[in-house]
Amino acid sequence: MKNIAVVILAAGKSTRMKSLTPKALHHLCGRPILGYVLDLAKEVNSAKTVVVLGYGYEQVRKILPAGVEIAVQKKLIGTADAVKCAYPALKNFKGTVLVLYADNPLLKKETVKKLLQGHIDAASDVTLLTANVDKPVGYGRILRDEYSAICGIVEERDADEFEKEIKEINTGIACFKSDKLFAALKKVRPNNRKKEYYLTDAIGIIYKNNGLIGSVKIDDVSEAQGINSRIDLARANKIQQRRVNEDLMKKGVTIIDPETTFISFGSKVGAETVIYPFTVIENDVKIGKRCSVGPFAHLREGTNIDNDVLAGNFLEIVRSTLGSKTFIKHFSYIGDSRIGKSVNIGAGTVTANFDGKKKNFTIIKDNALIGSDTILVAPAKIGKNSVTGAGSVIVKNIPVPDNAIVVGVPARQLKIRKK
Repeated sequence: MKNIAVVILAAGKSTRMKSLTPKALHHLCGRPILGYVLDLAKEVNSAKTVVVLGYGYEQVRKILPAGVEIAVQKKLIGTADAVKCAYPALKNFKGTVLVLYADNPLLKKETVKKLLQGHIDAASDVTLLTANVDKPVGYGRILRDEYSAICGIVEERDADEFEKEIKEINTGIACFKSDKLFAALKKVRPNNRKKEYYLTDAIGIIYKNNGLIGSVKIDDVSEAQGINSRIDLARANKIQQRRVNEDLMKKGVTIIDPETTFISFGSKVGAETVIYPFTVIENDVKIGKRCSVGPFAHLREGTNIDNDVLAGNFLEIVRSTLGSKTFIKHFSYIGDSRIGKSVNIGAGTVTANFDGKKKNFTIIKDNALIGSDTILVAPAKIGKNSVTGAGSVIVKNIPVPDNAIVVGVPARQLKIRKK
């Protein structure tokens, strides 16, 4: 598809979310909801992407990738006005304008491509993404004339009792011929209860000017679910989490119970790895092949686990690397650590990485054996093939040499192991 511009409306407040954070920055599976919509613009190879910002725009613009243009809606007076704010960036653009919303992160790329293809094939002036809903509470209703052609959209708050019975709803997603869109926007007036300029009013204006209005129906209306409250956010998170988990399972990862496994978008997990219930895997986590993780494990940002690692129950790991065939079965905290291959870490091991001012590193080299309840006060270094006795405290800046056995509080060296 060619000659497509995308306008993403991201100006909204978080009024119903009771939040000072702009709505576009609230997280869904560990990622700002706006990020998912930006992906859609990339998927359709848009010639230009304009993001319309408003409330908290200085915060939102920080997450925008290079090449995205910004428009600012100074007063939040409706979606039609928001799209008009994008006009300076698009005044020389001739083609299809796809309008998306930052608070619709569940929309799939296949659905958007189907909408655009339908719009192009039919040579429509406008093509709406619609759906049939048994209980269409909260949605705008599609109005059709006596020939079943779309003639307008009425928002629920402005609908009469007859119009509220209509089952076909407007998802808000639409594509327009650019000249028809901006000509219609000039004629939109705030003739509604909220005194706002609705983008949906442009549909009726285009119809009255003999424009061709088409529609593509969406099969799964959950894709069009907007996020206006924390309840909506939780519902959307559940849907997106299911997608993340299913995608990993299709790639060969075993997730014992997807309903109790929480994996952030973008985390990498290798084939034949098994994830047990009540495991949380956050952003920027990489797990190799044939690993075992959980149950009740918490892998935080910056965790990188090599192949054939066992990371067991009641375990927290953050900003750390674990070499292949390392075992950490239970009850441990590993932070800011570089752990080698075939290391065995006993229950209750803690890397004390924070000294009150900064985080410090712990290095544990290949084939080391860390006894149960060992505390490693960072910066700490354990050499190859070394052993710490149960309950030992490794004090900072005193490295344990290769092949050594250390015990006690503070740990002292007993002997050198035979190679």
